[in-house]
Amino acid sequence: MRQSETSADGIGAVSWETAFSRAIEPKADDFDELGHVNNAVYLKWAQETATAHWLLIATAAMKTKWLWVVLRHEIDYRDPILPADGVVARTWLGAADGPRYDRFVDIRKPGATRAAAAVKSTWVLIDAATRRPKRVGADIFEAFGAPP
Repeated sequence: MRQSETSADGIGAVSWETAFSRAIEPKADDFDELGHVNNAVYLKWAQETATAHWLLIATAAMKTKWLWVVLRHEIDYRDPILPADGVVARTWLGAADGPRYDRFVDIRKPGATRAAAAVKSTWVLIDAATRRPKRVGADIFEAFGAPP
């Protein structure tokens, strides 16, 4: 899969308009027997996009100290991605509640007016040493340029 980050620095990604984005070129094995991208692939792209955003934003110390795990995914599938279709995945942050942080991912063909897949995921911040959930702190809000 060829990917390229298309947003400048990923800071302040709190809406579709300010989202961190990356281009995705589907691979041959991303397609199912119906000839469009398999539903599970959209989830993979959503996770890869969220992870790419974190890796861009987080300092080396944050990457060592914190891990993220998914508690829940909600996906609405609206438009098939077909062979030769490129897509853009955009992600932005929603609300934080204790150790939970909502994240949205919009996957669509370039220039499309609606998402091919719209994903809302709830991620949980985990202390890397103890593997226990930890409240999302000011350092993370600051790094993302997001309100607490």
